Amino acid sequence: MADAPGPLELTGRTRAHVVDIPSPRCSLEGATADAFLGLRAAAAREGIDLVAASSFRDFDRQLLIWNGKFRGERKLLDARGREIVAASLEPARRVAAILVWSALPGASRHHWGTDLDLYDRAALPEGVAPALVQAEYRRGGPFARLADWLDRHARRHGFYRPFDTDRGGVRPEPWHYSFAPRARGLERRVTAGLLLEALAPAGLEGWDCVAARLPALVTRYVRTIDPPPRMRSRLALAARRA
Repeated sequence: MADAPGPLELTGRTRAHVVDIPSPRCSLEGATADAFLGLRAAAAREGIDLVAASSFRDFDRQLLIWNGKFRGERKLLDARGREIVAASLEPARRVAAILVWSALPGASRHHWGTDLDLYDRAALPEGVAPALVQAEYRRGGPFARLADWLDRHARRHGFYRPFDTDRGGVRPEPWHYSFAPRARGLERRVTAGLLLEALAPAGLEGWDCVAARLPALVTRYVRTIDPPPRMRSRLALAARRA
């Protein structure tokens, strides 16, 4: 993704901008992939097996997640992480509940190949998957040491948390990291018109509720993020060259 990403890259309707890493298995755009492997190597020296629970995610995959939550086929959580019965909510409230933790298809930062959800595989028993809930990253949780390590080291590798604080949109996600030299400012390129083009023919559950509020949803859930920190010039230069 050396050039500015186009509509298909921004909305996850192509994977031409990402590369597949075989170990640990994940898919990221080129400069982000290099930076992640550097971060992983640094973590390994501290006994941390840094892997991605999620990396690039295409539009169709995000659509499956959204529709599954709307229909009650996937777990739906409230802002405190408590499970909600989807059928107990009328459509507009169901849409609002999904948006607390899941992006609209076409509006996920994971589409860009610059974002990934991180955990320490060494901190879990073999075969156990992370739940990706806040408690896992707090004191006493299996990833508390990882969270502390990332607080001290992620930035020097170009990564930061776009959902670090509660700004009234997506809830804080201590597992979600973004490669700032490539992701910086892309949220401003995700517009209501772009999403309308991608979503109108897609079969999105709750579409009527979404379409009626699309500009407001973009402002609240796409553009309202924690700003990226200033990165060292060599990181930005390497990202431009990749």
